[in-house]
Amino acid sequence: MHTQVLSRPELAKRPVRYGKLILEDGTQFEGLSFGYEEGKSGEIVFSTGMVGYPEALTDASFAGQLLVLTYPLVGNYGVPEKSYWEDDHIHVTGLIVSNYINTPSHVQSTMSLSDWLVQEQIPALEIKDTRLLTQHIRNHGAMLGKIVFDEDIPFYDPNQSNLISQVSTKQVTTFGKGSKTIALLDCGAKKNIVRCLLKRDVEVVMVPWDYDLFASEQQFHFDGLLISNGPGNPKTAARTIQTIRTALENKIPTLGICMGNHLLTLAAGGDTSKMKFGHRSQNQPCIMQDSPRCYITTQNHGFVVSEVPEGFKPWFTNANDGSNEGIMHTSQPFMSVQFHPEAAPGPVDTEWVFDYFLEKI
Repeated sequence: MHTQVLSRPELAKRPVRYGKLILEDGTQFEGLSFGYEEGKSGEIVFSTGMVGYPEALTDASFAGQLLVLTYPLVGNYGVPEKSYWEDDHIHVTGLIVSNYINTPSHVQSTMSLSDWLVQEQIPALEIKDTRLLTQHIRNHGAMLGKIVFDEDIPFYDPNQSNLISQVSTKQVTTFGKGSKTIALLDCGAKKNIVRCLLKRDVEVVMVPWDYDLFASEQQFHFDGLLISNGPGNPKTAARTIQTIRTALENKIPTLGICMGNHLLTLAAGGDTSKMKFGHRSQNQPCIMQDSPRCYITTQNHGFVVSEVPEGFKPWFTNANDGSNEGIMHTSQPFMSVQFHPEAAPGPVDTEWVFDYFLEKI
């Protein structure tokens, strides 16, 4: 590792250090540091979205992951104020880009991406050949990786930990007032889920991932259950799965989003499995079952429903690889989608899913 001064005009007087991205198969990439200079390890994944890095970095579904952004220009519109984020802090473990822009220009920008990363203690590297890195992940599958500077660090597999317990809220919080009350099981919920519900005249009660909605001392009235997105392996959240199973037994209208699709599946007796490299972008095409409709969706997941539970049918299917993108019960108001109907960033074509769910209540 060594220090040098970049020739790029916008960073001309700024001393910059190099770091390395090391993958578990021994592949290495050297890159220019523009974040916090501390080694971090996790699962290396890539997203092909063209915009939305503030939302992606603050999406709890990326917890434990080193995120590669394939769009070449990152940082050009800076960082907006916190009200636009999906959580109140960054969740990615580290960031890899091809070309970092340190001169942001946008009316909403409050700071540069580099300043934000340093502030939140997140390492980041500018690696020129992110195309080769992404192809390597696509060919060999998502794998463990680490960003190192002066000292080596061990690899860390986030899928062995209960990440949902780490990112979920610790308290019960109520949002808004309305004619219907939705219990939101927070497995790492994006803020835009709450925003989308509040626009629809409902009261949202957000509860921790392990909250027992049916314990007499904790019980409150709710008309429907929404299971949020979240990080890691869904099978580590056994207490959440049990709560959902009880909700199904009581025939409570239920909607799952992303991780919620997996947890609903497991609660109903189906199964999930790890994908080779997952879906992370704002351009995933999903075909609605028994329909010619194809929706362009925002997604962020590394696991997939591999076995649809008895009594359910596929609701959506990915047009690229044929994987499951949602399930629906054949007679009860139980449903889930693998994509994000709340988007942020991304197309809003599927926001009607919230309306459809509320109609079923």
